[in-house]
Amino acid sequence: MRKSVILGLFMAFALSSFAQNEVMVSQYMFNGLFINPAYSGSHKFWEATALHRSQWVGLEGAPTSQLLEIDGPLSNNKIGLGAIIMHDDIGDTEQFEFSANASYHLDLDADQNNRLSFGIRAGVSSFTARLDQTDIVDENDPVFLNGALKNQMIPKFGIGAYYYNSTTYAGISIPTLFAADDKLQFQDVTSGTDDVHFENHVFVTGGKFFKVSESLGLKPNVLVKYHPAAPVEVDLNVNALLNEIIWFGVSYRTGDAIIGMLEVMPSSRLRIGYAYDFTLTDIANYSSGSHEVMLGYAFGEEVIKMKSPRLF
Repeated sequence: MRKSVILGLFMAFALSSFAQNEVMVSQYMFNGLFINPAYSGSHKFWEATALHRSQWVGLEGAPTSQLLEIDGPLSNNKIGLGAIIMHDDIGDTEQFEFSANASYHLDLDADQNNRLSFGIRAGVSSFTARLDQTDIVDENDPVFLNGALKNQMIPKFGIGAYYYNSTTYAGISIPTLFAADDKLQFQDVTSGTDDVHFENHVFVTGGKFFKVSESLGLKPNVLVKYHPAAPVEVDLNVNALLNEIIWFGVSYRTGDAIIGMLEVMPSSRLRIGYAYDFTLTDIANYSSGSHEVMLGYAFGEEVIKMKSPRLF
């Protein structure tokens, strides 16, 4: 009975979560490429970032995700390129994805301070559903009769736009605008229709840095996630920068969690970040929360020339 209750809670929140088709990242304000292809090349240097997220620790079948990305500018900072490798495991499903990102950056004023970029993302996702390993009540359920779906290759395409200057950013993106996921259609036995797995999610982001004193700065951020079939989800965040070395902050994700985060910059090249999500839903009765670790490394001569730390 306890296992059934846990599974029921997990499925209820999983189905209503935006993380089902797009990986959830708490530290989105420190690397926007994970959710917006137009972010690629928005800095004068190249950077590689690795991230690991364990969600709802202690709950069997809870999501775990790993991401590795690299991006940077070309052609006098007019062109941005980036690549992402992602692995996502939730319940009896597993997904590997590779995506290439490209962006074009426009100068909006003579000082080249305000810039606007447009980006595209093209990739392929390898999807596995271990339906033959799923514990089911009705062994004759037609959804599970065909067994596992293994290594189904799904082409995907996404778009985004990104405005930024030295202290402000704002963006909008649809990471998966189109996915050729016909092979992943599961028949709805109640209606006789097919339900696709990958769906359109709209992400709207924004943030601004305020210099409070020589040793303190504040950066509020917001992330809005929209899907027409689910409630709008909002991440409200504020981070403080201490002595241009340490970021610490807190976020509130509507209907989901309170998040604490810390990022340390021991050098102009290296960034180490950690975030902890304290779940506000009933899942907290069975989980100790979510953990996210991020490591970033910048390279190139432009990093050495930087007079102030990277803000986003």
